[in-house]
Amino acid sequence: MKLHLANTAGLNIFTAYGEDYVAVNHEKHHQNLIVLPESLIAGWTTATIATLGADDMARLLALESEIILLGTGHRLRFPAAALMRPFAPAGIGLEVMDLQAACRTYNILAAEGRKVAAALLFC
Repeated sequence: MKLHLANTAGLNIFTAYGEDYVAVNHEKHHQNLIVLPESLIAGWTTATIATLGADDMARLLALESEIILLGTGHRLRFPAAALMRPFAPAGIGLEVMDLQAACRTYNILAAEGRKVAAALLFC
């Protein structure tokens, strides 16, 4: 096992999360959000997991990330299979998890220098 200090200087990193928020670099966010190592996209959709549509997923595909973590709120819920299908042929990993797991996983991948995005749905 290789252990080393992660260099996250200058990257967007989740510094906290709670019942109705996430904090990126100590700034709280309460609405749907995409977090990339170098940028934030606030309000990327107004959808919930039940109303997520093809246009919302197309925005995720356009991010050019190697892996996208879809945080689905307080519990794990999957979008319709048809919405997830385009990611594999595009060579993009789409991982669906609850919001807190998405935050933790994003921090690890971002610290490794991976091209990761966390797309978070709060409801």
